[in-house]
Amino acid sequence: MYKAFLIKYAEIGIKGKNRYLFENALRDQIKNALKELGNFLVTKEQGRIYVECPDDYDYEETVEALKRVFGIAWICPVMIVDTIDWEQLKTAVGDYVEERYPDRNFTFKMEAKRADKNYPLTTPEMCVDMGGYLLDRFSELKVDVHNPLVRIMVEVRTRSYVYSEVIQGPGGMPVGTSGKAMLLLSGGIDSPVAGYMVAKRGVAIDAVYFHAPPYTSERAKQKVVDLAKLISRYTGPIKLHVINFTDIQLYIYEKCPHEELTIIMRRYMMRIAQAIAEEAGCLGLITGESIGQVASQTLHSLASTNEVCTMPVYRPLIAFDKQEIVDISEKINTYETSILPFEDCCTIFVAKHPVTKPSLKVIRHSERSLEEKIEELTKTALETDEIIMIY
Repeated sequence: MYKAFLIKYAEIGIKGKNRYLFENALRDQIKNALKELGNFLVTKEQGRIYVECPDDYDYEETVEALKRVFGIAWICPVMIVDTIDWEQLKTAVGDYVEERYPDRNFTFKMEAKRADKNYPLTTPEMCVDMGGYLLDRFSELKVDVHNPLVRIMVEVRTRSYVYSEVIQGPGGMPVGTSGKAMLLLSGGIDSPVAGYMVAKRGVAIDAVYFHAPPYTSERAKQKVVDLAKLISRYTGPIKLHVINFTDIQLYIYEKCPHEELTIIMRRYMMRIAQAIAEEAGCLGLITGESIGQVASQTLHSLASTNEVCTMPVYRPLIAFDKQEIVDISEKINTYETSILPFEDCCTIFVAKHPVTKPSLKVIRHSERSLEEKIEELTKTALETDEIIMIY
């Protein structure tokens, strides 16, 4: 029955004269999401985007793909009627109800829109006449304009569209309309969720992962690749940078007080991530940090790690509790992968009693003991950058 989908957006609609840029970006994102599923025709018309489907498309797969496109507020499977003649349209709507609802013992409400205000009927007249026709044709139907079980919508444009089902999309803004940022991606629960949430605001994502062989295994690295693949279903392609961080970690472990290891290692991760981000044309870093979740995420610790960055650090989870983060990770299908028991490099060199209120003055003093080799080690780490394209 459904040979097309009507795509509705929300936030894009309040944009001004540049709204067409967001509409075009959304249209392109829809094309990319569907290109592996068949030869879909995606068009834009008068504040609407339509997806016309090939004969042999898979309905469920298509809906699932559209539900991962940021910028889509609602997905409406529609029947297209190649006429705006009112009498022919009434018959077509009756046929639609007959096929779509074999059991027609329900209440309904008619809704209508017309693009041409010179159309022979006004919108209220369209609703009254169409509703009367359906009541005459199907005696079991009843009208309820306040709380109907089914809303039947007719839109008359250059042709006509009929639908009664509205599927919620992910909302947000089309990826790429808000620039690009670098995600510090680990194998945990939080960072994939952070990447998803920033991408939902229209930001394209690259990612960096700090690998520490032999203290972290190839399975830990593969886990991060798998997480990147899962979030790329929402964000589009991700360029994943894998940095060998072992020598830097060992050097910090050797030279610095152990209660400060986590903070100092984190500061060097941020420095390296920023260097990669600047080279990639990113406008900020993204982390999965949440206030007070672990020792490195107290306000004092966050201030210490922030100090080494000159570009913005975006922390979309900053005020979330763990369960809220877990709920989103389950929704986007990253949770089961995140809890696989393969340690990432952040969890290997963990002090028994890490400092929770680090003093910047003390941290800077401790880092002076690294001056002999740290620049060389950082340069080497950047040269080992392994780039994996994630689709």
